[in-house]
Amino acid sequence: GSHGRTGAVQLSGRADDWRGPQDHLFGCRAKMAAEGPEAPASPTRGGTEGCEGGLGAEGEAAVGPDQDVTPKPASNGAPKPDETTPVQGCNGVNMEASTPAPKPEVAKEEALQPPAPDVVMHVPLNPPMEEVSITYPLEFERYWRAAQENPLDFTAWTELLQYVEQENHIYAARKAFDSFFLRYPYCYGYWKKYADMERRFDFIKETEEVFQRGLQSIPLSMDLWIHYITFLQASLDMNHPDSVQKIRGTFESAIAAAGVDFRSDKLWEMYVEWEREMGNLKAITAIYDRVLAMPTQMYSHHWEKFKEHATSHHPKDILSTEELLWLQSKMASDTVAKTTEAEAEEAPPGEDMPLKAEAMQETGAGDGSQMLGHMDQEKIRELAISIRQQMHAQNEAEVSKRWNFEEGIKRPYFHVKPLERAQLRNWRDYLDFEIASGSHERTIVLFERCVIACALYEEFWIKYTRYLENHSVAGARSVFQRACCYHLPRKPNIHLLWAAFEERQGTPAAPAFWMFLSIW
Repeated sequence: GSHGRTGAVQLSGRADDWRGPQDHLFGCRAKMAAEGPEAPASPTRGGTEGCEGGLGAEGEAAVGPDQDVTPKPASNGAPKPDETTPVQGCNGVNMEASTPAPKPEVAKEEALQPPAPDVVMHVPLNPPMEEVSITYPLEFERYWRAAQENPLDFTAWTELLQYVEQENHIYAARKAFDSFFLRYPYCYGYWKKYADMERRFDFIKETEEVFQRGLQSIPLSMDLWIHYITFLQASLDMNHPDSVQKIRGTFESAIAAAGVDFRSDKLWEMYVEWEREMGNLKAITAIYDRVLAMPTQMYSHHWEKFKEHATSHHPKDILSTEELLWLQSKMASDTVAKTTEAEAEEAPPGEDMPLKAEAMQETGAGDGSQMLGHMDQEKIRELAISIRQQMHAQNEAEVSKRWNFEEGIKRPYFHVKPLERAQLRNWRDYLDFEIASGSHERTIVLFERCVIACALYEEFWIKYTRYLENHSVAGARSVFQRACCYHLPRKPNIHLLWAAFEERQGTPAAPAFWMFLSIW
């Protein structure tokens, strides 16, 4: 069922095994030469569908990437990869499956790197040997030709995809979706549609392959992660011991890739509910401990749900042994301190002092199995909640710093339609804030969110590369590759910056950049 499919071949973003800039540039050159003259960047027919998969986008008083909105205006370029010849282009973000589900690879140069430091190239997994024997639907050729003759006409693509869905022809659908995603990999709604179509034909392996390709391209898509996990829950045999491990591993991969996102609450909630179904109360507590320290939109809801979880179960059922021992020690120390302070002057000469915490542990009072016999479970519960109350208060302060920025993001997903000036300004201000006061990890995630919504705006790719150049050469090179070979292949400014970047790094093939640009 995988005839004529395309998949992701990983090319490491590390400098020691990078293919070399001339390979990427001349690949882009060949790609553009095969396509012919550049077409208009916006759809030629009105009413395009949104990249949420047909949900559409609101009308806006918007500014296009080519308009003068900043002192150094961003220019518009739309991807036009060759549909027949694989190129050294980037198709979003690469993730390495260290668990059964795809997981972002961390570059070796530092502990925290962009969620996608690598390059992904689409090549055929299986040659379409039987292509000549496939009979496509009657009108397929007409819709296909319309999309191929003007690859920048987004409406032509959506009409093609709508047609193949309507005809329910799996081979036509694969050909159409695979070609579409070479140009618009950030459209998570269409990844969902593609996977659903494979599943309708009961192609389980191919369905999972589509999900993994989609998550490689857009790992920050909460909806795509949730759709994939729901698929696994429905298709795996839960009586098999590996099934639980695979689902839990997929949740962890999703959290690693997208859990820092301000709008990741649905994913966290889904993880909690699944562990509750598994009867793993201590795992639920561990998840809450992570999300309570994460600035998200529904931070207050998570706090209330944790308190409900803590008050509904016995402490020994929801807290780890290590935490129970620590709480016992703390409570014992506090008790000893208060008793000593109150009775020190009244103790008769030669009388033993109150038992200290260390002695309690030596006599067995520190044994987790006996602890609740010595300590009031209500006091332990109150102390456990109190400690997390401090965590919640600190997190609330972080949320308040970001709330107005998040409110200003009206279109977090990719679309070919231009963004409003106010939204572009909000992205600039938000990035400046996170760079100045946020962690490196949060800054990287915000940049990745930004270049999804603003994929056709050159200024944000440039801002991203300048930030990364001070942190990771491999990470900066990966972003240049994605921007130049995929999203903005016809914009000379960012290509010049890439050439200058490689020259600063002393890349042996850097002169090839200049030669390429001189003949462009």
